[in-house]
Amino acid sequence: MKTRYDELEEALPQNKDLKTDIHKNKALRYLDCRVIEFMHARILDQVKTDMAKKSYSQYKIFDSTRGVFIEGGPAFEGAGLFEKSHIQICIRNPNCIQGFFMPREEIDFMDWLGKKAA
Repeated sequence: MKTRYDELEEALPQNKDLKTDIHKNKALRYLDCRVIEFMHARILDQVKTDMAKKSYSQYKIFDSTRGVFIEGGPAFEGAGLFEKSHIQICIRNPNCIQGFFMPREEIDFMDWLGKKAA
């Protein structure tokens, strides 16, 4: 991807910090997103070329991607867990979605716990 950007004399996107992020986690992941999209586009191009030339391809198109993001400060002293760590999932093929649900109305959890204990 860098070679392609260099050929076009374009600057690579850059990950950036949120102004309010004291941990400087580069949470605006413009470069990361572009790398993933570039990889998927290159795989798709190769599959199309292979299919046109020989009716099959050894390359596989991804239905989904998953990324782990370690963000924030340690959750507690000496921790390997961080305050904002999370996993993001991107479903690239809508046929992978078998169904969805309607979110229920939010409740007062503390009130609910009190009633449950009574």
